[in-house]
Amino acid sequence: MLNRCFSILFLTVAIIPASQKLSAQVLSLNDAVETALSNYASIKAKNNYLSASKATVQQSKKEYLPNFNLSAQQDFGTINGQNGPLYGLGLSVASSGLPLPKQNWNSAFGALYLTNVNWDFFAFGRARERIQVSESIVTRDQSDLEQEQFQHSVRVAGAYLNLLVAQRLTKSWENNLERASALKSVVVTRAKNGLIPGVDSSLANAEVSNAKISITQARDFEQEQANNLARLMGTTNQQFVLDTLFITRIPGSLSDTVSKTEGHPLLKYYSNRIAVSDRQAKYYHTLGMPTFSLFGVFQGRGAGFSSTYATDQHAYTQSYFEGIKPVRANYLLGIGATWNMTSILRTKQQVAAQTFVSNALKEEFNLVDQQIRNQLLLSENKIRNAVSNFQEAPVQVKSASDAYLQKSVLYKNGLSNIVDVTQALYILVRAETNRDVALSNLWQALLLKAAATGDFNLFLNQ
Repeated sequence: MLNRCFSILFLTVAIIPASQKLSAQVLSLNDAVETALSNYASIKAKNNYLSASKATVQQSKKEYLPNFNLSAQQDFGTINGQNGPLYGLGLSVASSGLPLPKQNWNSAFGALYLTNVNWDFFAFGRARERIQVSESIVTRDQSDLEQEQFQHSVRVAGAYLNLLVAQRLTKSWENNLERASALKSVVVTRAKNGLIPGVDSSLANAEVSNAKISITQARDFEQEQANNLARLMGTTNQQFVLDTLFITRIPGSLSDTVSKTEGHPLLKYYSNRIAVSDRQAKYYHTLGMPTFSLFGVFQGRGAGFSSTYATDQHAYTQSYFEGIKPVRANYLLGIGATWNMTSILRTKQQVAAQTFVSNALKEEFNLVDQQIRNQLLLSENKIRNAVSNFQEAPVQVKSASDAYLQKSVLYKNGLSNIVDVTQALYILVRAETNRDVALSNLWQALLLKAAATGDFNLFLNQ
């Protein structure tokens, strides 16, 4: 994740044809970043994760509400009773009747209506800790979204700069093709007139072909880089006309920028991961504590068996409505406590395991922090080197231009050979390429520093 954030590639790709520039709308860097943050699938996914975490907080808060149960049942069956011990293991009936001397199959309707309220009002902060765990997860997911937005903004800016400088470099290659074509015209004319050897014409043709191949290769790289920018923006349009601001002036400030990493979005995310783990350890600790509950029950019951059924086994009715009509009611209020003593042993290990997780997350935080600090030092070195190269680039272009002009004039007057001219042409192309890259590298280095400090505005505000 961190390596993807800091990987700023210095590629050379092709420029969009001039006819497309006239009809296409200029895409600014801000627009590219905003489009990417709106369209990119991973950011949308993290937004949904954050929404899910917020919903979980509300669910955790409602977990503290008392349980309120309503129950109603209507039955038909016998009420034969039997003395004997039983355990409420389940899968048994609750027929209430006195033990009779022998089995009978007298049946009637019965009904039970029940209202139950149960509230675990105190469990040594278990509900509070559960809510705080959920809230810490929201904070973590929020910081995860922010760091993903930050890293993606850096990736989009890097791709934008790469495509921009590639378009500039392609212009240099087009200029090279124009110079090679002009030289070819001179060489072919002189060769036809017998003023120079015919091999010079072959060399000039080879140089023109080489220039055309170089442009084709550059356009192939441009398509790759445009595809990369389109992918990061979440669009399928790969025809971009970019803002040339970054190749017309240097950044406003390179030496007065802030060199701190404390507020880095990635460090916040890793810090919040630790906070979630620590909060979970506190929650696990409460699972081993007792739970105090308030409960209340109100019950209504009906039966088709008469109160004299114990002495008169004919005192019952099979009328449905008489059987389901409630004729007796009971209520119960109480307070209780439950404590599974062996849960202490289990929760102790849960807390210990979560503590180790927290320690592991802390080590990951330290690793990322170290990488970011080293990246900041690297970015400052790159800025110094980029400034030095930018200052030298005009000197190189001026000297190469003078040398090419001199060699071309000498050649036209028969005082030089085609090899010297093509060598001077190659040096001029290299100088123009270095000039175009030098200014872009200043912005690339500043972007690298913005990625290291965690402040994307450090780059945008320039």
